[in-house]
Order: sequence, then C-alpha cells, then structure tokens
Amino acid sequence: MAFSIVLGNMVMILLYVVCGFLLIRSGKGHESHAKTLSAILLYICCPGMIISTFQAMEYNRADFIKIGWFFLLSMLAQLAVFGTLFFVFRKRFEQAKYRILSIASVWGNVGFFGLPVVTALFPSEPLVGCYSSAYLIGMNLLVFTIGVYAIRRDPSYISLRAAVLNPTTLSTLVALPLYLLKIRLPESLNGALSLLGKTTTPLCMIVLGMRLASVELKRLFSRPFVYGVCAMKLIVYPLVAYGIVLLIPGLDETFRDCMLVLSAAPSAAVILSLAELHRCEQELSANVVLLTTLASIVTLPLLSLLIA
Repeated sequence: MAFSIVLGNMVMILLYVVCGFLLIRSGKGHESHAKTLSAILLYICCPGMIISTFQAMEYNRADFIKIGWFFLLSMLAQLAVFGTLFFVFRKRFEQAKYRILSIASVWGNVGFFGLPVVTALFPSEPLVGCYSSAYLIGMNLLVFTIGVYAIRRDPSYISLRAAVLNPTTLSTLVALPLYLLKIRLPESLNGALSLLGKTTTPLCMIVLGMRLASVELKRLFSRPFVYGVCAMKLIVYPLVAYGIVLLIPGLDETFRDCMLVLSAAPSAAVILSLAELHRCEQELSANVVLLTTLASIVTLPLLSLLIA
C-alpha cells in the first residue's frame, strides 16, 4: 500500500518537472524566470505551508512532545552522518567537491518534497506536517552554521542571524505560539494560507524542471562523483536515520515512517544557493540537486517497502 501511494506521488512530481522543462524548451519561459518563482516559493508559499500545517492541528501535550523528539532525533541523524563523512574525508576537505558531498548527503528537500509524500501516506494525521516543519527548522540551523563553515572553511562566514531570520524559522515562530495557545485564524485567512501551502510542491518541481532544461544533460549524467552523492543521500542517510529511531523504544510507527520518508528526500536547493553565494562548485551542486531529485522517483518508493 505504501509503495503504491509513494510511487503515485513520485509520478505526479515527475509530471511537474516535465511541465517546467517543456516550458523552457518550448520558448514559453526563460531560465531567469526560475529565480522569481523561487522567491515566491520561499517567501510566500513556504510560510503559508508551515502556518497552515500547525493550524490544522489541535494542541495536546503528547503531540507537542513528539514534535520535540522529531526535531532532536532528526538533528542527531544529520550530525551523525555529517560528522562521519567529515571524519572519513577530512584529509580531502581541501577539495571543494568533498565538502559538497558531505552537506548534500545530509540536507534534503523535506518541506517541498517530503511533506506531500508523508501527508499522502497519513492523510488523517496532521501531525506529520509538523514533523516536516520540525525537521526543516533543525536543518536550517545546521545549514547556516556548520554547512556554511563546510563550504567556506572559515568561521567568520557563519551567520546565526541567517539561521534564525529566514522564512522557515520566522514562520514557525508565528505558527507555534498560535498552536500552543490554541488560537485559530479566521477561516478565510487560514484557507488562503492552506492554498498557498498546497502550491509549494508543484511550484518547486516546475522550477526544478526549468533549471533542468538549461543544463546540458550529457554533463548532468557524466560525472561519477554525483552518483556517489546520490547513493549517500537517497539510500545510506535515510537508512541511518531510520535505524536511529528504530533503536529508540516507545516511538510509534508513524513517527518512524516519517523519519524514513523525510530523510529520503533529495538534496535541498539551499545547497545550490550556498554554492552560488560562496562560488564553490556551483555546477556540481546543481547536478547533485537535479540528479538526486530525479533518482528519488525510484529510490523513495523502494524505501517505502520498509514501511509496515
């Protein structure tokens, strides 16, 4: 059952990517438009998704504790794998491609990609959306601290301000008090936020398709190093994260299954943004984001076979 649900979602995601690809290749759009759409996605749609996710839930202490555990355990999984890769490749970290390998193997598209999959798997459990938000907050904290350090190898570039003052964290700082205080937004406003949230996945994948159309496909598939990153991000890392939660007693199946699915999301677009900002292996980063997304259409349904 889980396999067919995940596979169906992957097919829809692929169709969105194809739409973006054809938009550019047919001349109806331009590569530069992707930047504007990405800004809409990040600063408008993403906050709507996070706030509406928490608004869909009624507060209770047990659920809030689960969200806290998900935040902590997802952070533990990320730090464990990143730390292991840093130890293994520490003598090669002078080469930027190994630094990109270390971060791209850990940080994934858990919001725009992972969230629709877990909500499709558990449609009657709005808590899974909060799991995705908790994962995303922890990931952002790590991305803008040790992630930036891994790319630049200079602590002066670490920005705690960027780790906190970003759309994901700020949206959560709005959504969480409303959730804890049981404050419900007006139905019309909540409906508008929910509608914005539902556009995140199609818009994200259309943007990805637009970027794919501007890449020379031969170069995309001809770098063996990228396949190593794909294997780490889409197979090794999610299995490690899943193994961690399996070892902890008292966690329910939905909690464990969400950790597996969210951890199996492809590499996050923020990796490409950081690479471009700091001029570090931009082409490799773009290839990693694109290829892990395409490969996840196969790997994520296969991993879903582990779900009971």
